[in-house]
Amino acid sequence: MMAAPHLFADLDQAPDLATLGDLGDLGDLSQRPILSQGVTVYDPAGVATEYPHDDLWDALREVEDPELSISLVDMGLIVSAERLGMAGALAFVRLTYTAMGCPATEMIEGDIRERLLRIPGVHAVSLDVVWEPVWTKARLSAEGRDALLAYGVAV
Repeated sequence: MMAAPHLFADLDQAPDLATLGDLGDLGDLSQRPILSQGVTVYDPAGVATEYPHDDLWDALREVEDPELSISLVDMGLIVSAERLGMAGALAFVRLTYTAMGCPATEMIEGDIRERLLRIPGVHAVSLDVVWEPVWTKARLSAEGRDALLAYGVAV
């Protein structure tokens, strides 16, 4: 039986694990390969970073950095996002931060969980904070770079 109470935004609202469907043996989620399909990395020649469009990525575009009011996707903080299990009931997201001492990690992770749990069929969220790939300005989307420039941040 899978015991992961930290996966839910509100333990009182956590579904019965039987409702998640057959997740199968997911093993150690932190050991899953990072999926980067559909991601174009920025290069100095002017190729913009592009991230996938699906229900998870589009929902994550609605979650903003609390200090800058810029989408986590446009900031390049989302490394990968995928639905797992037979019915895709588990949203598994790898994310990074611009610095290890980010004071907003709990708030950001709570916002991610809250938003993803509103997607039909998603009943659990697992977040894995990774430090590789290292966050650099190359992870910014064009919208993220434009927003930072508007705030006066050199990118």
